[in-house]
Amino acid sequence: MSLKNIIFIAVFILSFGFFLYNLRRIISYILLGQKENRFDNPKQRIFNVLKIAFGQSKLLRDPIAGIIHFLIFWGFVLFLFAVIESIIQGFYSSFSLEFLGPFFSIITVIQDVFGVFVIISVLWALYRRFIQKVPRLDVGKEGNIDAAIILLLILGVVVSMFGQNISHIAKNNFVLAEFEVRPFSLYLSSVFYQNISTSDIFYEIFWWTHIIFIFGFLNFLPYSKHFHVVTSIPNVYFNKIGRDKYSLKKINLENENITQYGAADFEHLTWKQILDGFACTECGRCTSVCPAANTGKTLSPRKIIVDIRRRTEDKAPLIIQGSNEDPLLSQTLVHNYITDEELWACTTCNACVYECPVTIEHVDSLVDMRRNLVLMESNFPQELNSVFKNLETNFTPWAFNPQDRANWADGMGIKTMAEDPNCEILFWVGCAGSFDARYQKVTKSIAKLMQIANIDFRILGTEEKCNGDTARRLGNEYLAQMLIQENVETLNNYGVKKIVTGCPHCFNALKNEFPQFGGNYEVLHHSELIANLINEGKIKLKDDIVNSTITYHDSCYLGRYNNIYDEPRQTLSKVKGINLVEMERSRDKGFCCGAGGGRMFLEETQGTRININRTEEALSTNANIVASACPFCMTMITDGLKTLEKSDQMDVKDIAELVLENTIIN
Repeated sequence: MSLKNIIFIAVFILSFGFFLYNLRRIISYILLGQKENRFDNPKQRIFNVLKIAFGQSKLLRDPIAGIIHFLIFWGFVLFLFAVIESIIQGFYSSFSLEFLGPFFSIITVIQDVFGVFVIISVLWALYRRFIQKVPRLDVGKEGNIDAAIILLLILGVVVSMFGQNISHIAKNNFVLAEFEVRPFSLYLSSVFYQNISTSDIFYEIFWWTHIIFIFGFLNFLPYSKHFHVVTSIPNVYFNKIGRDKYSLKKINLENENITQYGAADFEHLTWKQILDGFACTECGRCTSVCPAANTGKTLSPRKIIVDIRRRTEDKAPLIIQGSNEDPLLSQTLVHNYITDEELWACTTCNACVYECPVTIEHVDSLVDMRRNLVLMESNFPQELNSVFKNLETNFTPWAFNPQDRANWADGMGIKTMAEDPNCEILFWVGCAGSFDARYQKVTKSIAKLMQIANIDFRILGTEEKCNGDTARRLGNEYLAQMLIQENVETLNNYGVKKIVTGCPHCFNALKNEFPQFGGNYEVLHHSELIANLINEGKIKLKDDIVNSTITYHDSCYLGRYNNIYDEPRQTLSKVKGINLVEMERSRDKGFCCGAGGGRMFLEETQGTRININRTEEALSTNANIVASACPFCMTMITDGLKTLEKSDQMDVKDIAELVLENTIIN
């Protein structure tokens, strides 16, 4: 064994020992979180890893940054063979992967080609961050230094790999091994080595440089935001799947042993939520699409997740050491790291979650912190006092008499479930559809379309209560569960199987959250039902040409939460004479109206109003109608038009109204 091998073995043991120490340290921090089962459905989870982590599907939503990261990621994956070969050579100098035969050809040519791609991508990434200065990449001086170190380490790994290969080719008189294919390295070896006598020493220099860069990169990771290299794949694997993907987790309020509701500090979060913090790449995609951040609010989804990691790194060691004197212990994640204003600014639109390339679940953590404020501290904006009181006493966020819930249906010949429960569909009207004067017109339009299509439907009337969405997303889990359980009991007593609703928030709650409480139903949004009825010929549209230019606003809870984008557009496109134009931010990149997450009932005191931002975008299309499919969206955009004094220029109509206006009525 040579001196080189002895020195390498010592360096290897120290490097991997230090990395494993840090890995164990971080895992011990993560395990301080609350238990949560994320081990179900391994097939779906593996598919997500292949699609999102290895296929880079979310990153490629941004073509430029996506391609850069795709090339760097896959370059590193493919360089693993070169890394393994170099490390084994540290133990046994003459080792080579040549024994792999034709497979060695594939390895070497890919390394050579992707090596060039990675160098270009790293230089491109440095240009975007430090010269072009892409706004979302600005993470402050410390973050930029961190990014520069990582990018330069990656560059060092690749350049030293090329130097090693070039020198090795020169050592062998510019003759490649039998199955070796390195077009770039072969060319560069003849350029850099006119005299091969120095190739031996340069080979050793580049080999050691390559090893030092690899071990340096490995041990810098645990202290860098780029630790996502290690945590991102597990984080994608443990992402919420199925129905849980669009619902908040249930608190077991009947468990008398629970002393903390929601999260005041990092250890009140689940282990997955803490893992989110260590998986964050700080790429800023979440904040770049956040409606609050885009309109001057203090909320930054990236900061929320980074603060969770910071708090974990600050407090976890103290918990593990059993310390009880450090001043940090008197602080909490909520208030000291994350302000109340940040938490209440969120509209729960899910844009941050949708864009995150490593499937971080920002909304869940944010709502858990709201739960702490409401349930543990009774600390919430003053406007919510009346909202919570109305929900508790009137079963609606507004101060309407619950006995008036079915007044909209007077004279329409619509039966309640109490009168006759034998029906095809239950029409869940919702609070806005029952009480809001403007949205009552939409409710009537939906009901009339079902009557025209000869659908046998009923309503609950005064037995219907708020679905609990507003209370739940505002953090009042106790009130939300009370409403949900009472509704489930009513629905199950009537044996309800199929529900249609005109509100995306009701739709999401009924479809994805009621099952947590024993309420399992087939749920349709009215845009889906209307599309089906037109396709089946049960609703026939007029041949008259309406000559309207319409832009469609995607509801967050219909779109990103439930992937319903096509049905509303298909329905509008079937009305003759409608010219459908898209806003710049549409479909899964649509911009929130500002009313979700309970923000419908809170004033915006920072920056500009979210609904104004969205209304201005709608106006820029030069459409004369904004089509919506949500009562909250309709209200917010209507208010936006009034504020901008553009009500005479643009109207807001629901899809159901537009279809009814153009339906043949026998």
